[in-house]
Amino acid sequence: MLNRRRFLAIGAVAAGLSLLPHRLLRADGVPVRVWRGVALGADASLSIAHPDPAEADRLIALSLEEVERLERVFSLYRPDSALRRLNRDGRLDDPPADLVRLLSEAAAFGRATGGAFDPTVQPLWQLYAGHFERANADPAGPPESAVRAARALVDVRALRVEPDRIAFAAGGMAVTLNGIAQGYVTDRVTERLKAQGIGNVLVDMGELRALGHHPSGRPWTVGLADPKNAEHSTETVDLTDGAMATSGGYGTQFDAAGRFTHLFDPANGACAAQWLAVTVQAPDATTADALSTALSVVPAERAPAILAAYPGVTARFTHPDGRILRLPA
Repeated sequence: MLNRRRFLAIGAVAAGLSLLPHRLLRADGVPVRVWRGVALGADASLSIAHPDPAEADRLIALSLEEVERLERVFSLYRPDSALRRLNRDGRLDDPPADLVRLLSEAAAFGRATGGAFDPTVQPLWQLYAGHFERANADPAGPPESAVRAARALVDVRALRVEPDRIAFAAGGMAVTLNGIAQGYVTDRVTERLKAQGIGNVLVDMGELRALGHHPSGRPWTVGLADPKNAEHSTETVDLTDGAMATSGGYGTQFDAAGRFTHLFDPANGACAAQWLAVTVQAPDATTADALSTALSVVPAERAPAILAAYPGVTARFTHPDGRILRLPA
């Protein structure tokens, strides 16, 4: 029940293809090498159009080296990761440059969204997860007093990020990058492939980013999963030289009823429930990931002002009753 959200069904090569590790496929006569696995706890895949299978395999291996490197920085599950050490000790001297960069970007998204995006919500995650892991847990959720105490530790402004040191201003604070790290990893892999001369690729390292076109010349095609039945798509979206991310509470639920999810409103510590899903298209996956997270916890009237700060970014909101809101309209 605590698996990372997964909402995007990928039609990367052709309908009905099974994405198997390093399987050589053909799409409209062009060979495509496809890898599928897991990155930062999320389903991941990589589709590379290349006439030389050995070179495609080398590029996939290069990409996975980058994923492994970044997992040693951002993972909440690896005891040796830089993020785990920061959360454990409350400070981290000589932090990896990627952690400094991503936490700085996270803080900037926090400011631009009026606090809707806040990587310091990890104490809320720990509270809700711990509550519902107990036998005979109260289905109404943790006590209000416990929520208030955890909420008091949530404030990205109390996170000090410097090139040589990262530290929390208060004991008990902790960071999660689950609302942005998958997008960041996707961007780094995409840029590494671009530096190798790859112009047509679809990268999914938890979120999606496309370079160029599908080998046939058409855009890459992405299916948006139905929030009420992830085995089905509600619509397909063309993606060319851009990124997409989707957030929704139904993908990571703490309780069987689905009332309590991983999407926390930093303002009050409650689990956000106003949207079933929010999908964002943006030039890069880091932005798409962070904004899909932030927009999931704000009411509709706040969304236009947030999006106005990001020209060219669009969002698709799914109401609990199934209605769709698209912004900008």
